[in-house]
Formats: sequence, C-alpha cells, structure tokens
Amino acid sequence: MNLLLRRFDNFFAEVITYTELVEITESALQLRQAYIDYGVVTQKSMLDALHVALASVAGCTMIVSWNFKHIVHFPKIPLYRAINVIKGYSQLDRAC
Repeated sequence: MNLLLRRFDNFFAEVITYTELVEITESALQLRQAYIDYGVVTQKSMLDALHVALASVAGCTMIVSWNFKHIVHFPKIPLYRAINVIKGYSQLDRAC
C-alpha cells in the first residue's frame, strides 16, 4: 500500500473513534423530501439534503462542511431551519 493510501486509512481509523455513525431512517428520508418539496434544494441535490436531514434527526447541533452550494449556502440556512421547525426538529447551525 502506498504512503498516501496508508495516511488515508490512518485518518479514517482515527476519526471513526470519535464519530457517531447514524442510520438512514424513515424520519431522515421524510425530512430530506421536505427540503426538496419546499424548494430548499432540488431532487438533483438529494444527497446534500439527506446529509442535513440525518444530522437534524440525529440531534446534531452543527454541520461542518465545505459545500457552499447546498449546505452552508447562507440563503439556504434559514430555509433548512424553517423546515426543521415545521417538522419538529432543532435549528441546525452550519460552519465551514
């Protein structure tokens, strides 16, 4: 295995020790669909919507992302928050 792959493997082996993995639940899929239905993102961005939905359903307080188009795009943040409130979830913060 080359050095780059070893570093990659080591990074994820370390990260997994303090990362919580969440399952894709029906609640997360419904919230993802709400983001699409309300026009926060399009069907084409369903994986980004799922990322936010999973964090919301899991009770995370913040998403850290470099995705400025669909996740930490400032005009979209209030839209995600509004849908979360409508659907009974907390207002998730974003950081980049």
